[in-house]
This record gives sequence, structure tokens and C-alpha cells, in this order.
Amino acid sequence: MKRSVALSAALLLAMSLSGCGLHPMYAGGSNGAVAQGLAGIEVAPIEGRAGWLVRNALNDRLSESSGNGGGTTRYLLQVKLDDNLEGFGLLNNDTIGRERRTLRARYQLVDAASGETLLDATAGSDAGIDVVSSEYATVAAEQTALENLSRDIAERIVTRLALQLRPEK
Repeated sequence: MKRSVALSAALLLAMSLSGCGLHPMYAGGSNGAVAQGLAGIEVAPIEGRAGWLVRNALNDRLSESSGNGGGTTRYLLQVKLDDNLEGFGLLNNDTIGRERRTLRARYQLVDAASGETLLDATAGSDAGIDVVSSEYATVAAEQTALENLSRDIAERIVTRLALQLRPEK
């Protein structure tokens, strides 16, 4: 008896979810509209070390999402970065005890054929860094923070691009 009640409840729940309007973004796998759109994005060069890191992370993430190494260029992704490292948290001896690294990106998805801007958006992330007595350790922490922020920004950008490229239902 309990089993039939549980089965009925599960069936009722499944039927109610089918009408909720949710659709899988990557439907169709590597042949789906989103994967094909992501495969057709070329990332323009981005200035600086942070730009190099973000561009590599974007290319990695785009190739993962599309399921293949690339295709014909349908879109151009242009990214401008603002990398800021500021000290705060002064200690008793007037030295900085903590830093905050902020990475902001303004990006545009441009149709390669028409030159029309399809998406103009921003993404940002920040990290806190402890300043320790070893200068080497502090510099290493700053670089690690930049690498992590670059991956996070790339993930946010690709997610937004996938939302932009999904077919309307």
C-alpha cells in the first residue's frame, strides 16, 4: 500500500514538473543550439596577464561546453578587464594586514557577419588575501587569487553566453 502511494505521489510530482516551463540548456548535447553557438565563439585577445589568464580560461570552458574543439566563427567575444589590488586592514605598526583583489570584466558578444552587438554585460569577482611577513608568500597568494578570479570570471561569462544563445521556447 505504501509503495503504491509513493509511486502515485512520484508520478503526480513528475507530471506537475513537466508543465513548469524548465528546459535543459544543453539539450541535444554537442549538436544542440547552445553547444553549437558556444563552439562558434572566438575570444579576442585581452590585454595583460589577467587577460591572458581569462582568455585561456574562456577558451577552455567554451571547448568543454561545446563538446568539440571549435567550429566556424559566428561570434566574436571582446573582453576588457579591470584588475585592482588594494590594501586595507592596517595593523598597529601601519602595515597592511589584508588585501583585496578585484577583477571586473566588461564583455560584448558580437555577430561576426553583421557586426551587431548581441550582448553587452559585465561580470566580476573578488578575493581577500592575507599579507604575511614573507613577501614571496604574499606575492604567491596574489597570483593564486588572480588565477582563481580568472577562472571564476570565465565561468560567469560562459554561463551568460549560454543563456544568450539558447533557443527561445
